[in-house]
Amino acid sequence: MGMYFYVVITIAVLFADGFYVRYYTASVFFLCAMVGVSIFRVIHFYAFDRFDRLSPKVNQGVFFVSVYATAFIWGAGFAYVLVQPGEEMTKMLMLTSTAGLNAGGVVSFIPARIVALFYNLLMLLPGIVMMGLLRINIVLIFLFILFAAYMTIIAFRGNREYWDALENEHQLRIKTEEIEKMSRIDSLTRLYNRNYFDEMFNIKYKTAARNSMYLTIIICDIDNFKPINDTYGHLAGDAYLEKIAGILSDVFKRDTDFLARYGGEEFVVLLLNQKADQATQLSEQVRTKVEKLIFPYSKYRIQTTMSFGIASCVPSLDQDHHHLLEKADKALYRAKNSGRNRVVL
Repeated sequence: MGMYFYVVITIAVLFADGFYVRYYTASVFFLCAMVGVSIFRVIHFYAFDRFDRLSPKVNQGVFFVSVYATAFIWGAGFAYVLVQPGEEMTKMLMLTSTAGLNAGGVVSFIPARIVALFYNLLMLLPGIVMMGLLRINIVLIFLFILFAAYMTIIAFRGNREYWDALENEHQLRIKTEEIEKMSRIDSLTRLYNRNYFDEMFNIKYKTAARNSMYLTIIICDIDNFKPINDTYGHLAGDAYLEKIAGILSDVFKRDTDFLARYGGEEFVVLLLNQKADQATQLSEQVRTKVEKLIFPYSKYRIQTTMSFGIASCVPSLDQDHHHLLEKADKALYRAKNSGRNRVVL
């Protein structure tokens, strides 16, 4: 968008007081150069992503060269106008335009400090040098040297503040993500918690319904867990829960598998696009591993089993998703009442 302003301002400076009539050749050259570099930069802007895929370094180099070319062309035009006799109106327009464009450009390129610095110098130095060589308006030379120095300070200071702000924003985003993740994670097992399960259950149910996919839910409960806490202590119970969570994570490891601690010694698994027989096989794998597990804790050796209740269906949007959870809960109840250490569908 900025390149359009360069062209418009160039035309305004050259035409406002008829400068182009008195200096026709120089005006045409200056205008054509600004229009040419502006067209190039606009084309490069719209094709930037395509070129970046081919060669990021070359693409970046082309961009920087075009920026420097813009600054130098304007700087040359600025120097030419200032050394002409008279032309007070055009000089005033050129001075104010140069100050504005320079300040805007330096601020725009603050993230790339060196680019901002060179842009500043290429735009202002030609005029400063030409007026100095011809000893024209020493006060104005001094003011523009101060302006160039000031914009250099702005570039360096702004660059530091920009990256500091970006780093702070990055750290804030990381902290926000950590807090959000912590709100979803069970602190003991590092699995998802019940609140997040409730949220994901609703989402996966609707996804399965819209795509006519199977959704299977498995409720897993550790058998006789209370005696572990009573006999070996709650720290032993916590360590055992962590171990069970690890076994479940090793078995239910597809990207679409969702595993959560449902509460106490209960866990819940959501399987999208997986039928009941496959869920049963996976549950049997977990059941067998837990049954064979002899978990050492301090001087104790803890061993128990798990029961599983499974429910599966192709959901319907006109039916409440809790009915599937209730069926899985009833299946778990049957598994418990029929002797524990089993999988019931």
